[in-house]
Amino acid sequence: MSVVKRVSIIVSAMLVVVLVVGVSLALALVRRPLPEYGGTQELAILDGEVEVLRDELGVPQIYADTDLDLFRAQGYVHAQDRFFEMDYRRHVTAGRLAELVGENEDAIAADSVIRTLGWRRVAEQEWDLLAEDTRTYLEAYAEGVNAYLDANEASELGVEYTVLGLSTTLTEVEPWDPIDSLAWLKAMAWDLAANYDEELGRAAALPALAGDVARVEQLYPGYPYDRNAPILSAYTPTAPAAQEAADTTVLPDGEWLGAVEAALDAVGAVPHLLGEGDGIGSNSFVVAGEHTSTGEPLLANDPHLGISMPGVWHQAGLHCRAMDEACTFDVAGFGFAGLPGVIMGHNTELAWGLTNLGADVVDFFLERVYDDGTYLRDGERVPLERRTETIRVNDAEDIALGVASTVHGPIVSGVLPETAAAGNTPVPAGSPPSGFGGYAVAMSWTALTPGRTADAIFAINRADDAYAIAAAAALFDVPAQNIVFATAAGDIGYQAPGRIPVRQSVADTPVPSDGSWPRPGWNSAFDWVGYVAPENMPRGLNPEEGFIVAANQAVLPAGVGPFLTADYDAGYRSQRIRELLTGAIEQGQPLDAQTVTTMMSDNASPFAEAIVPVLLEVPVEDPFVEEAVALLEDWAADGYPQDGDSPAAAYFAAVWAHLLTHTFADELPASVVPEGGSRSLDVVRSILETPSNPWWDDRTTVSLVESRDEILAQSLTNARYELTNSLGADPSQWRWDRLHRVAPTHPVLGGEGIPEPVRRLVNPTPVGVGGGASIVNATGWDASATVGDRPDYRATSGPSMRMVVDLSDLDASVWVNATGNSGHPASVHYTDQIGAWARGETFAWPYSRAAVEEAAQTTQTLVPRD
Repeated sequence: MSVVKRVSIIVSAMLVVVLVVGVSLALALVRRPLPEYGGTQELAILDGEVEVLRDELGVPQIYADTDLDLFRAQGYVHAQDRFFEMDYRRHVTAGRLAELVGENEDAIAADSVIRTLGWRRVAEQEWDLLAEDTRTYLEAYAEGVNAYLDANEASELGVEYTVLGLSTTLTEVEPWDPIDSLAWLKAMAWDLAANYDEELGRAAALPALAGDVARVEQLYPGYPYDRNAPILSAYTPTAPAAQEAADTTVLPDGEWLGAVEAALDAVGAVPHLLGEGDGIGSNSFVVAGEHTSTGEPLLANDPHLGISMPGVWHQAGLHCRAMDEACTFDVAGFGFAGLPGVIMGHNTELAWGLTNLGADVVDFFLERVYDDGTYLRDGERVPLERRTETIRVNDAEDIALGVASTVHGPIVSGVLPETAAAGNTPVPAGSPPSGFGGYAVAMSWTALTPGRTADAIFAINRADDAYAIAAAAALFDVPAQNIVFATAAGDIGYQAPGRIPVRQSVADTPVPSDGSWPRPGWNSAFDWVGYVAPENMPRGLNPEEGFIVAANQAVLPAGVGPFLTADYDAGYRSQRIRELLTGAIEQGQPLDAQTVTTMMSDNASPFAEAIVPVLLEVPVEDPFVEEAVALLEDWAADGYPQDGDSPAAAYFAAVWAHLLTHTFADELPASVVPEGGSRSLDVVRSILETPSNPWWDDRTTVSLVESRDEILAQSLTNARYELTNSLGADPSQWRWDRLHRVAPTHPVLGGEGIPEPVRRLVNPTPVGVGGGASIVNATGWDASATVGDRPDYRATSGPSMRMVVDLSDLDASVWVNATGNSGHPASVHYTDQIGAWARGETFAWPYSRAAVEEAAQTTQTLVPRD
């Protein structure tokens, strides 16, 4: 989300100040928030001495004698490195962004949606559900954050406060509250919730396709089990896996789904702090010792999230000097600033990684709402639940926001005024009348039910075997994830956690009742009837083939186990990883950390493999275009690597973008035109073999009916001329990384409209990269997006970090962050990892005390104040 409309005015004022007071003072203001990484600091909150050793990347390894002191120190360190990021996140997750940045349209829209969903309210309700230990850890973490805040004014916490203070009333920074940490879990769950884009997209596409449900479903093909393997090959339930279906209910046909178009804009207003779109996912895989050079397991993980500045992750180690009842953690890895503990990493006995499960945890319900504040349920009118939220706007009047909810959750279609009219879609005879303004749309989402995910984080941090992982997973309510793990005892395994809704089967409906389409709220047959029991969630241990790959593909074979979703990633990344692992094993090549790291940067394109052979058969009569097409012929012989220096990769990407536009943009709303990821590939594959398929026809040419080859030839031609304009006339000099660039952007000071000197301060220089959507090196881009009249090839998501854990020697493990560990633009650690990350390189990951001391560049000692 952008808040630059207002901030651009603020920063312009700052530049005037710079001219007046001088460059040297401005530099001093920018550097003022940089923390002291050495010396001794006295903190009244501590029970004993804590050491913080940092390496050349500024990564802290914290040593203490109690769990509480560990988390106090982690809070202190997070505040040192990234407090503005933490403060920005807590304002977003509480629906208080306008309170921070002022009267800004985007901020107020975001606050309205998040207040309607009630992220903070749910987090507050979770507090009493948590284990006592978890609450004390969260309180200790908050004490550490606040100890740093007490010692530093706003200008010493982040240069952003200095800038914001030029135009808004900058009040005293409020203390950190444990609920601030819990609320962040809602942002995680929102960005990683699967299927709601597809659910709304199906409904939005239906009117454009004249109500043809079958054509809509062609845009959302099922998982290609014939090509790409699921994570597990079998499922053995330990208890009944599903509840009994309810009596069937018949709904009348008709365009009753038009109301959900209102929800598209409403949910789109929510800031995506982890990223959004087709590229959000992850790779993870674990290899048994029988296939490694050391005889012990290897684990690899690289979550694919939005490109951000600073990067999503903060690297750290939390070490008890002696493991006893008072001190129970010895863990290192990647976490979130604002949340104690480690999200992905390892302890002495176990390494674990996460990828998005992709389970369908969101449903939209059409509601018949009446003017008297009631809504229809099974033939009766029941009262809406109502409340009023007050949105405070910095230097402007408060806004009163009315929120209404049904049994299915908050009504989201009325959050943005311009979405209300979209509910005026006619309904067939026999349905309840929609009333003035059409149906309302309520949202059911598992994260709006209080849960115990915070307990799960600490349980995983201390887990040592498959049983401990399963116990932790039972607490891991949201977001639904795949957990892969490896143990020092030599086991490798998989566990699916998450709160997964059970839906009743309703027969003879115009669209499926499996959650892939919005549902009628007036009929309780469509309600959720519970959740899949933890003991029935898929799991696996030590498979015969000696490895497990979890990269957002289907979890189990078709029709096996509990229903999780109808909208998995199509599995091209996971299948390529399987091919790489199987190839190495068949060649007798023992795997090591470097080999696995190289696999994580693999650029083979499944798109080119499927489409280039057809493109090469298309008649092309223009020699100028033939010169570019020749690139594809040579590329095929190399296995279609989407490398950064590849001319053919650049040309194919341009052809792909034009192909999608020519094929789908003439018939579909912009919100549902395929973005170019794995689903788009399966859609195109399904029509490539039928040259006269209606999708090929360009509906804008009224008197013509185009065939496949005409559209492909047009795409080849348009791509040739486009790249000639942008990269030059000689195709051999084209490079994919000149188009495909990673450009991390600061959420407040980094966007368009901000003066160039400030953007250069907070935004790193864009970096060209290889890879692409649904490639193992998953630097995703949106093929439906444009810059002016050309496709926008910039990466919108990518591996937010990479890690490889070597269970034979934890000090031999490697990792890299996408940007750096610091959130301060003036810090060397703001961008000191981005170059290595872009090249697919990693850094040593010291874990043992000896390795940490050898790598240490600074030592900070935190001692109790007398």
